[in-house]
Amino acid sequence: MTARARLCIFSFATALFAACLPLAPASAFAAPQADSKKEAQLRTVHGVTMDKSDAPVASAVVFLKNTRSNAIRSYISDSEGNYRFSGLDPNTDYELHAEKDGAQSNTRTISSFDSKREIVVNLKLDKKKT
Repeated sequence: MTARARLCIFSFATALFAACLPLAPASAFAAPQADSKKEAQLRTVHGVTMDKSDAPVASAVVFLKNTRSNAIRSYISDSEGNYRFSGLDPNTDYELHAEKDGAQSNTRTISSFDSKREIVVNLKLDKKKT
């Protein structure tokens, strides 16, 4: 192969690469944009665990059940009774309740039909566990 032929092939390959380069960033960043869009749609539920007199209850165990997979997550409320679950699938229903020292809250449902991204559910510990 002559030097002139190699130069011709090199020039063609360079031109082809330069022509395709503007297409690369769009496809290279498509997956992260989809992930960030999905992440932006995730929901959070938070609230306060309280006793019968509405005083905050520290160290209550809050249970969150995914009704689709039956997976259960738990959180121990902080010293002010606060709890938080994030990264929740907006297309799934959840059941939520709290327990401490033999007392339990009513079970609350978080519906997939609720379009809010941030949901506040305060849980009152007022009945004995059954």
